[in-house]
Amino acid sequence: MTLDSALPRRTVLGAVAAAGTVCAGCATYGAKTSPPASLHDSGGSNGASGSNGSNGAPVAAPVAATSAVPVGGGAILADRQIVLSQPTAGTFKAFTAVCTHQGCTVSSIDKGLISCPCHGSRFHLADGSVANGPATQPLAPVAIKVADGQISLA
Repeated sequence: MTLDSALPRRTVLGAVAAAGTVCAGCATYGAKTSPPASLHDSGGSNGASGSNGSNGAPVAAPVAATSAVPVGGGAILADRQIVLSQPTAGTFKAFTAVCTHQGCTVSSIDKGLISCPCHGSRFHLADGSVANGPATQPLAPVAIKVADGQISLA
């Protein structure tokens, strides 16, 4: 049996296109969100990571001063898609700013909670865990280093 005699060409092509669209959506829907690889650079225009440290490894440029992150609160770096928090004095945390519900960027921090404007999900600033949904997964942690009053990506 040939393709031409079994199904019209438009039907086959339409089915193939539809299957590709559905499968493309399945590849990311429900997947755990992690920060984009671009978050691991220094933010410089050439993607370089700054000067080299004593062991020859690149040293990341600071993304914020520790003074910019209030105790019991935080700061959202929307351009880097990172949330920085200081749940207790001297303890700094970082999470992706991408909500695990549908990928919106979180927009505010109030009363110890990080809020997503799209559907109302809220996350604890101490550990990124879900305070209330519809999100069911926590915000992914982002590795940072704190030194000399500066916060850098690790």
